[in-house]
Amino acid sequence: MRRTPSHAATDKQTFLSLFSGCGGFDLGFVQAGFQCLGAFDVESIAIDNHRANLRSPAHRVDLTDPTQFETRLPRADIVIAGPPCQGFSRAGKRDPNDPRNSLLPLAAEIALTANPRAIAIENVVGVISGKHSKHWERMESLLRLRGYKTTKLICNAEQLGVPQIRTRVVLLAWNTGSENSLALPTAPRVTVGDALSGICDSTPNQEPQPLPENSAAAKIAARIGPGQKLCNVRRSDAAVPTWAIPEVFGRTTAEERSVLEAMVILRRRNRRRDFGDADPVSARTVSNFLGRSASVLLASLVLKDYVRKIGLLYDLTHTFNGKYRRLDKSSPSLTVDTRFGEPRYFLHPEMDRGFTVREAARLQGFPDTFRFAGTPREQYRLVGNAVPPPMALAIAKLFRDRLLPS
Repeated sequence: MRRTPSHAATDKQTFLSLFSGCGGFDLGFVQAGFQCLGAFDVESIAIDNHRANLRSPAHRVDLTDPTQFETRLPRADIVIAGPPCQGFSRAGKRDPNDPRNSLLPLAAEIALTANPRAIAIENVVGVISGKHSKHWERMESLLRLRGYKTTKLICNAEQLGVPQIRTRVVLLAWNTGSENSLALPTAPRVTVGDALSGICDSTPNQEPQPLPENSAAAKIAARIGPGQKLCNVRRSDAAVPTWAIPEVFGRTTAEERSVLEAMVILRRRNRRRDFGDADPVSARTVSNFLGRSASVLLASLVLKDYVRKIGLLYDLTHTFNGKYRRLDKSSPSLTVDTRFGEPRYFLHPEMDRGFTVREAARLQGFPDTFRFAGTPREQYRLVGNAVPPPMALAIAKLFRDRLLPS
């Protein structure tokens, strides 16, 4: 594969970025003093944002087609990559046959063609467990066969100064002969309140969308406190069940609520299957638990749409493990994903609305100078799919100070 020289001579150590997205991973390396010589991604909107914010030579290419980029790889000290994680994520289906899974070892193959001194490839921790680990093992084997030392780091975002709970795994590879006893330094804890402090209407990408007055969503949000979520399938102070919001979901009697509370317990205790975490229950099981007949009450709850009948068994109608999750400003955020603008999934800690793009970006560790463009959906996707820049900065410093001697 041919490689073009860099566009300009530089005394800085340099990097290439594969599956770059909007540039969260890249920003950390730039902050550590590296220069980007090329970024590559298939999404036009990601490349547009990368160029606008990092002033980078970013290119829209399909990395599965070498003819689109083989003449665009300049010499660089390090190649970084953040291939798609959807097939590996525990938040998804974890389909072992997801075609995107093959992009992980492909990232290593492309990186090797550039013959860099070091390589960093980031993904979700689900990639190193179960059937999915074969992709990680293949990637690591490819690098070792080419003479690279390798190690993997489990990166806890909260410990790296990112105001959210987010864990990622990064494969580090290098052929510089440097030491391989590596660890990331810890940083002070940052909370949601810390991250959102000082945002005002003039802050870029700060366009709050309050829930419509008297809407069902607004009525639900009004009942959800900090650290709580709408949830029927757990019993805790953090779980607000639908029957606690009668103005939206309909009124129930005290006896009906006792049946519903019993079902919350029994559907997880009395297992019939060897998969999932709960099963439908029989009327007899509920009656025995309560010490009185529950058949009439179950029939009433079916009519009120709180319970559904499955053959001769019964289950709760709403069995999601949590919606309308309101963050607590005194704690780190839940993992920022592409849905952070949707209040049915995540609520602002103090206001009855979802998060703005800027608020989501703050929780990812992006500075306000990094401005997002595109449709709202595109902006949230760019933010949620990004590597948090403070995490990237910690990784970049490890390369700069320990693995890439001048």
